Amino acid sequence: MSTARFAIFVDLENCGAKVETLNNILEKVKIRGDILMGKVYGYTDKFGSLKELLLSNTFTVVPSLRYGVAQKNNADILLVLDAMEVAYTNPLIDSFCIVSGDSDYTPLVGKLKSMGKFVLGISRSEVASTIFINACNEFQFLETVTVRRKPRVQQKAKKAGEDNGSGGEAELLKQIESILEDHSEEEIFASELKGVLLRLRPDFNEKNYGCATFGKLLTKLSQNYETIKVRSDNYNVMVSLAAESADTGKGTAQITRDNWVDIFREQLKHYKEDGFERINPSILKADIQSLYPDFQEKNVGFKRFSDLLKDLEKEKVLNLEMDQQKNMLIKML
Repeated sequence: MSTARFAIFVDLENCGAKVETLNNILEKVKIRGDILMGKVYGYTDKFGSLKELLLSNTFTVVPSLRYGVAQKNNADILLVLDAMEVAYTNPLIDSFCIVSGDSDYTPLVGKLKSMGKFVLGISRSEVASTIFINACNEFQFLETVTVRRKPRVQQKAKKAGEDNGSGGEAELLKQIESILEDHSEEEIFASELKGVLLRLRPDFNEKNYGCATFGKLLTKLSQNYETIKVRSDNYNVMVSLAAESADTGKGTAQITRDNWVDIFREQLKHYKEDGFERINPSILKADIQSLYPDFQEKNVGFKRFSDLLKDLEKEKVLNLEMDQQKNMLIKML
């Protein structure tokens, strides 16, 4: 199977420039293919915490030289020029990731697509332009890349506390689940899965987990945690997410009229901790529904989700604002 070869261009101001956030962006891209080159724009001393991450991923840093009223446009123009130079001079690169939601990049996306390039866009929902979103081959909101979610299913109680000291089976399993969730097919070849893992973790070795082969490691994880399924297809090993049983949600917390405010407050706290000052309401609703699939605003006494948000504003949980296009935004307190 062919692997996409990416060039990634990051507007640091747009992504919030936190180590965890940038790591999550890189993980999303590496799941899709190899990163052959990367550049970040707008670098200043306040982003010093990113040095190790940028160096380990061989990124080129374009510093921010601020002068005059067009200081932001300077970085935008540099990004466009660099992307076009790569598209024309490096035939190895067939995919581009642009971490910014500015509509000014729409002509760049159009030109790249006309050259047969795949374009992945990633941006904060607060600043993502609908024009830019629709122009990309694929687009992801940064909040959905970094959001903290509950585990898919509870680990088996007798195994949950076990670890072999190799760095954590549970952490490895979480990464495998993330790869499988992002994969376009329900099943993936074990060899392909290992290739993605090696892009994410070059030091990965199944022997560190006490297994002679990768297939045996997958079988071990499947038996211990029951969140992935492994099967043999002739000489191939296939891996997929395990189907969640019908009683998975039994006994877990549900959103009620008594606890819904606290649940929303906690989710908004996660966004703030991840560096987001404002988000689109659709992001919040989607994340709440991913955690509580049965959630509907009418179940807690509201006809529309906007009415629920207005009530949260009265409770001083959030502030509501309107952007230039008169779209509602949620501001963290």
